[in-house]
Amino acid sequence: MLRFVSDEDFNNHIVRGLIRRLPSLDIVRVQDIGLRTRRDPEVLERAAKDGRLLLTHDADTMIEFAKARVVAGKAMPGIVEIAQDLPIGKAIEELVFFASCSHDGEWEG
Repeated sequence: MLRFVSDEDFNNHIVRGLIRRLPSLDIVRVQDIGLRTRRDPEVLERAAKDGRLLLTHDADTMIEFAKARVVAGKAMPGIVEIAQDLPIGKAIEELVFFASCSHDGEWEG
């Protein structure tokens, strides 16, 4: 199953809902791994090092930093951007489907 890390401002209600729906899901928050207040490139570097897809609401800057990593030939396990205005239940439902139907490495780059 996929491994995730949630960005600092990612909705924790979604994270908790994912854990309830998929108790075996391997997900951590940046706050839990010592990356609270770190810049986006540092978060992406750690996500790549740990082989985790990043869950984020930040479509403005995080996506551009991820693209830059790919262009530079650096590892990028993937980003899942969830709109902040998507209802929490719908976000959980979509992420459960995504996690259940995806294969390790499928979203690399």
